[in-house]
Amino acid sequence: MKLVVIEAPAKRDTLKKYLGSGYEVFATKGHIRDLPAKSFAIDLSNNYEPHYEINPDKKALIQELKNKAKSAEEVLIATDPDREGEAISWHVAYVLGLNPNTKCRIQFNEISKKAVLKALDEPRAIDINLVNAQQARRVLDRIVGYKLSPILSRKIAPKLSAGRVQSVALKLVVEREKEIENFKPEEFWTITALHEKDKVKFKSTLATFKGKKIKPQNKKEVDDVLSVVDGNDFKVTEIKKSKTKSHAPAPFTTSTMQQDALNKLGMSLRKTTMCAQELYEGVEVKGEGKIALITYIRTDSTRVSVDAQMACREFIAQKYGKNYIPDKPNIYASKKNAQDAHEAIRPINMHMTPEMVQDSLTHDNFKLYKLIYERFMASQMSEAEYSNVNVSLECQGYGFKSSGRTQDFAGYTAVYKEYVEEEKDDSAEKTKNKKDAVEKLPTLCEGELLKAIDIKSEQKFTKPPARFTEASLVKAMEEKGIGRPATYAATISILTERNYCSKDGKALVPTELGRKMIEYLEKFFNSVINVKFTAHMESRLDDIAENKDEWHSVVDSFWNGFKDLLSKADASGLSMKAEPVETDIVCEKCGHKMLIREGRYGKFLGCSNFPKCKNIKPLEENERKPVSKCPACGKNVFALRSKRGKVFYACEDRNGCNFMSWDRPTGEVCPKCGKHLILKGKKVKCSACDYVKENPAE
Repeated sequence: MKLVVIEAPAKRDTLKKYLGSGYEVFATKGHIRDLPAKSFAIDLSNNYEPHYEINPDKKALIQELKNKAKSAEEVLIATDPDREGEAISWHVAYVLGLNPNTKCRIQFNEISKKAVLKALDEPRAIDINLVNAQQARRVLDRIVGYKLSPILSRKIAPKLSAGRVQSVALKLVVEREKEIENFKPEEFWTITALHEKDKVKFKSTLATFKGKKIKPQNKKEVDDVLSVVDGNDFKVTEIKKSKTKSHAPAPFTTSTMQQDALNKLGMSLRKTTMCAQELYEGVEVKGEGKIALITYIRTDSTRVSVDAQMACREFIAQKYGKNYIPDKPNIYASKKNAQDAHEAIRPINMHMTPEMVQDSLTHDNFKLYKLIYERFMASQMSEAEYSNVNVSLECQGYGFKSSGRTQDFAGYTAVYKEYVEEEKDDSAEKTKNKKDAVEKLPTLCEGELLKAIDIKSEQKFTKPPARFTEASLVKAMEEKGIGRPATYAATISILTERNYCSKDGKALVPTELGRKMIEYLEKFFNSVINVKFTAHMESRLDDIAENKDEWHSVVDSFWNGFKDLLSKADASGLSMKAEPVETDIVCEKCGHKMLIREGRYGKFLGCSNFPKCKNIKPLEENERKPVSKCPACGKNVFALRSKRGKVFYACEDRNGCNFMSWDRPTGEVCPKCGKHLILKGKKVKCSACDYVKENPAE
């Protein structure tokens, strides 16, 4: 009997289907040996030697693993195919007394029969360069976390945490908020003429005056234009016809999947990661047993295997016809800093369509699988083709433009149309709104005259940059080279969990605490807690993985500069702690005055007789105004904050009424079903049925 060691128990049944009776599969349930949670465990005076310990909750599991390994004729370690997985393999080998230089490591990018059997035929030694890159990351993160966090906790508020990548992500959010606050909107106007020919109505928009671009800045300038063009003919001066093609998008990487899942499906990073993990490890499919549906989910590569390409092209040809596959397979270039260790995220079997497995999947798993499946299929399809018409019209020296487009060949949009349309609707820069999108034009001739059956002007203002969402923050982190696919979700989740950011709909908003942290870090640690330096360190970690750098020297170069910054910050008398504010509220336990204090999760009321009296209570009930009336009992509803820093809404009568909602109630009832209405971004929705309307406040 051969023993195969994996990480996740959820993979066990999927793997056993392909390994057969000669193999036993054992799951470590993640890390079995790691840096201890409650001590620094890095010997700074001994070449940064990490002190690893057996995880306390894994002692019985490790003993069981050792017993199985003793009786096995061979042990093969099949942890995840990334740096962290390689490090876990190394720790497993250490615990079992295996030589990591022997061929004890197997890996596969997908849990399919072909991939698993191929891995068994190609065992290899543990890649110590990948292990060292992961060790360096853990040591660097431990140094920043354990050395910087205590200073922040002393200087700002208790129990704060800093992170090498986490704090830079927060810095991006704070800087964006400052941009928004400092933004000064500028007024401009649009002038649109409505024409009609052969019963087809179309619009043209003011673009030039005497050949030069024009954009009216105020009402007077608009009136000047209207006074000249109103009632006069519009002459068609130029008609340009062209053919354009739209290329299919690349298959998903981790970050593009996370972005699209949020933007198109409304799934959070945490939910997307959980669903993708289940689809990768295996799900119970009726008639098939437990099978994996997608390839490995932590990747920054758009590369696709030749076998997968050919299988996909064959499937497309059968379903849509040969004209829907390009002459040569579509190949997509990965970004410069991509590790390219794995394929893109794709379905394992094209014949396992989303419709076939819908009844076997949860609602969210089905939505994500459908998105991944259709994105991959589209990526291997022909271009969409369009006929475009651009028309120039002239009226008393003012030039107007109109454009129309018709699709000649659907290409990849035959499968990806709904997502393409959503992308257009979401893009404020490209289409503003649906009424400004390209339209079908009537047949026009150069020189002909047209009337304007209506001319409208609209006042507009330039808009500030949008706040980051989880999706756009992932995109920014990837573009700037900070973090890696395996770390995006965890890094961004910490920002809201620790109350450094809150959420306004999908948008991330820095809290007062988050802004204080960044202000402090900019004063003392700006040379290391910034985008450029963090991206540079990611490159150094890549160099370790590629055996271009020695990991101790990378850590040493960081520590030699960082320790001086720590000393200066620690010695500085600057404190950003909020001083307690006395209130008129009397402590019901001892009779002393209550103080407004500030902690990790915001402001609260604490007794001035502390530490003799440790009475504390939420400040919200005493300071904040109610957000609405309770739909259950009619009393006030307040916005409160959970222990994890998340905002929720609850009735003031916590003993007599159990109303609670994660979404803000409006105080109104649904006209369809009578349940309470809630605010969801820019919409007002029913908490029970499908009723929805625009938010008047927007």
